[in-house]
Amino acid sequence: MFDIGFLELLICGVIALLVLGPERLPAAARAAGRWVGGARRMVGQFTSELDRQLKAEELREELRKAGDVGLDDVQQTVRGALDEAKKYEHMIVSDKDSRSPARAPDNDSPAPDSNDQQDRDTDSGTAPATPPESSSDPRS
Repeated sequence: MFDIGFLELLICGVIALLVLGPERLPAAARAAGRWVGGARRMVGQFTSELDRQLKAEELREELRKAGDVGLDDVQQTVRGALDEAKKYEHMIVSDKDSRSPARAPDNDSPAPDSNDQQDRDTDSGTAPATPPESSSDPRS
């Protein structure tokens, strides 16, 4: 990044020692190290985020290209099905017109219970689907 050699670093260290003195130089070196470390982390985060965004954009572009191809096929299939359905539409419309509207079953009437079904089976002479329950009378 910066083209700094050993000689330049040595000169900076000597100047810092003369300006700051031996008692403040370690604290200044730690602070400078933190700043350099923070700057490196920030550059690393920026680089990784930029790479992630580029990869995401490439993926979006690939999906867009792949989606356009598949979308045309789906549109053609749907259009073909609609055209075929329109061919038979006149049959459905004429059937509805010729028939009278069917009466919908009432939801207010109670649903038949299983005892009614057994009674109907017995009345019609057929055997019930399930055997009748035995009475609690021990004599039988």
